[in-house]
Parts: sequence; structure tokens; C-alpha cells
Amino acid sequence: MSLSNAPLAARQRTRESGAIPDPPGHAPAEMLTTQEVARLLRVDPSSVRRWRSQQPPQGPPFVRLSQRKVLYDAADLQHWLEQRRTDTEQEAA
Repeated sequence: MSLSNAPLAARQRTRESGAIPDPPGHAPAEMLTTQEVARLLRVDPSSVRRWRSQQPPQGPPFVRLSQRKVLYDAADLQHWLEQRRTDTEQEAA
């Protein structure tokens, strides 16, 4: 079913939430704003923006939708964090 065939109320909810319907067979991605990423990482949003603007980018992978709108996939953020995990036993050796 295409978005244009969806009932009006469902299309309105999609439009209001900014959600993009996922293709059949794909799990929906949880997308986070810069502020939400900063809150989860317990850093200032300016730190997340700085990481993003460095060359090459230093922070988690992001999707730039426009000059002002940047989103982060929650799964990408989790993977980025796991890559930075330190094993204290390896550090002590």
C-alpha cells in the first residue's frame, strides 16, 4: 500500500510526526536528534555538532537531511559506542 492510499488520519499522523514509512520487510530505524544524542551521551549538544564538523567527522555516523536538520540512527550510535568501549584488563597489560 502506498502512502497516498493510506487513510487520511494515518497520512496526517505520518506528516505530523515526520516519520517516513519503512518498506515492507524492514525494521523501522529509531532516529535521534543532536539534542537527544547529546543527552544520551551526557555531553553538550555543541560537542556533538563539533564532532560532526571535524574533518574527518569524529562522532557517530549521521544523516544530514538539510543544512539545519541532522539525524542519528540509534543503532549506529550504539555501534559507535561499542567501538569505543575499553577493556580494563587489556589497558592494564
